[in-house]
Amino acid sequence: MAFPQAFLDELLARSDIVDVVGSYVQLTRKGANLFGLCPFHSEKTGSFSVSPDKQIYYCFGCKRGGGVINFIMEEENLTFPDAVRFLAKRAGLEVPEEEGDREAGRRRQRLLDLNREAARFYYQLLQQPEGAAVREYLARRQIKRSTAVKFGMGASPDSWDTLLTAMTQRGYTKRELLDAGLVVQNKNGRLYDKFRNRLMLPVVDTRGDVVAFGSRVLDKSEPKYMNSSETPVYSKRRVLYGLNLAKKTKRPNIILCEGNLDIVTLHQAGFDNAVASMGTALTVEQTRLLSRFTKEIVLCYDNDNAGKIATERALQILNNSEFSVKVLQLPRRLVDGEYVKQDADDFIKFQGPDAFERLLSGSENGMEFRMAQVAAKHDLSSDEGRVAYCEEISGLLSTLENAVEREIYTTRAAEAAKITPEAMKLEVQRAFRQRTRQEKRAELRRDLNPAAALQPHERTLRYDNIRSARAEEGVLRLLIKDAAVFPDTPPLTEEQFSSPLLGRAFTLLWQQREAGRDPSIPLLSESFSQEEISHLIAVTQQPESLSNARQALADYIRIIRSEWDKRSGKDAVDPLLAATEKYKDKKGIGGKQHG
Repeated sequence: MAFPQAFLDELLARSDIVDVVGSYVQLTRKGANLFGLCPFHSEKTGSFSVSPDKQIYYCFGCKRGGGVINFIMEEENLTFPDAVRFLAKRAGLEVPEEEGDREAGRRRQRLLDLNREAARFYYQLLQQPEGAAVREYLARRQIKRSTAVKFGMGASPDSWDTLLTAMTQRGYTKRELLDAGLVVQNKNGRLYDKFRNRLMLPVVDTRGDVVAFGSRVLDKSEPKYMNSSETPVYSKRRVLYGLNLAKKTKRPNIILCEGNLDIVTLHQAGFDNAVASMGTALTVEQTRLLSRFTKEIVLCYDNDNAGKIATERALQILNNSEFSVKVLQLPRRLVDGEYVKQDADDFIKFQGPDAFERLLSGSENGMEFRMAQVAAKHDLSSDEGRVAYCEEISGLLSTLENAVEREIYTTRAAEAAKITPEAMKLEVQRAFRQRTRQEKRAELRRDLNPAAALQPHERTLRYDNIRSARAEEGVLRLLIKDAAVFPDTPPLTEEQFSSPLLGRAFTLLWQQREAGRDPSIPLLSESFSQEEISHLIAVTQQPESLSNARQALADYIRIIRSEWDKRSGKDAVDPLLAATEKYKDKKGIGGKQHG
């Protein structure tokens, strides 16, 4: 292991999973376990379970699970070693690291240090003569110096290698500059600065680290906006620009916009709860991040077609989530007799903060926005248009789980279509029944295909031999729940497992047993991917009776050996089963599963 086992034991002893998870998720005790809304997917009914006794978490909705280290890996987007360091810092423990992991941690920290140095370099350049063009641009955009300082804005010079030269002189290597995405390499192998003649916007995560950069060109050249590419310390799916500042807001919600400069303008105008996604549509990872700081989101995208599409996509992600969602639609602006789109930055400049505050207070909820979008597609003055509207809107309203909400919006839809509420209610009920039938048919198809239901949730982990794999799962459950029923020597070899994942897990769990430890899936986090750990946790969550554990073990071993013989072309009697002969099923039931 990269970390001494004694250190990991101490770390886990000091990192109770209820305390750690409880700092991210509101948990409520139900019997022996605690439940809450899953931080890994959107839901309104809590299916996320935390077991204090087993020190594991598992979501019955999205099937993700693991121990406290896995949780931090997922929630903070960290590798195993970095998650260990994160928890060690939280617990006040010094990390005893091996050279390889110390080097990996050093490389990550070097990239973060490099980003911070680059941010300081750009910031200082903004104050110097070389930053005059950027200062003039900020003045035109009406961005105050205090605001520029607050966001750590900077200037990249109109040259090929100013940053490259400055950073190498400070001891950073060209490889590190490439890894950080601060320089690029042409086909001839020449390195040059990625950001040139641009306003620079450092991207700071919620831990205060500079992980990337956004930028805006000063002239009309393309691309107008350029962001950092993905790096070992930056994933655009997991970061929101401005959240490091917005998380401190006293306002009850967070405003989600498209552009970084929209955020700057809104913060300057007093709306310090604004954030923006980094050149991507809203992602599930970003909603998980937002859930730590708010339960109400206001979508404020541009009022063009692209903005409406982005709003609809965001609403789909947030549908049936714990968030209260509103949509702030910016009106178009009249310019030279023609109405043009405007973003939050434009609106603040031309209409002022008070007008934006009024829009924010009157913003409609997500369903109202979607209903308006449907209405805009149909001619409600014609019979054909009203019929088409009723058909589409009834399908939308049928997705509402809350009957009261369905009733309210059904009445509003009837008013828009100029039909009676009773007629619209019948349409919505018809659509609801149709959707329910479709879901039941899909569920029936799954029930009629039991083999598919027994497969792992993750496709890459699918079993080749269901019969053997189910027995292999049983062996793992017994090893976790009551290792004393096993003989002193391993009753199976790894190669006899049809599932490579289950075989590898058995080997490592057995090694834990031989070391005098209780076999534990969470302690395998370093050796398996998150998807693999989630599946192994799911395996242990399945019922397994211990009242006849020795017989169950004998049955499982017989099945595994039998299937192994078929695969390898052997017909010999299993010598390992002979050792457990007294536990054999005297009735000869070979396919029996214990649950």
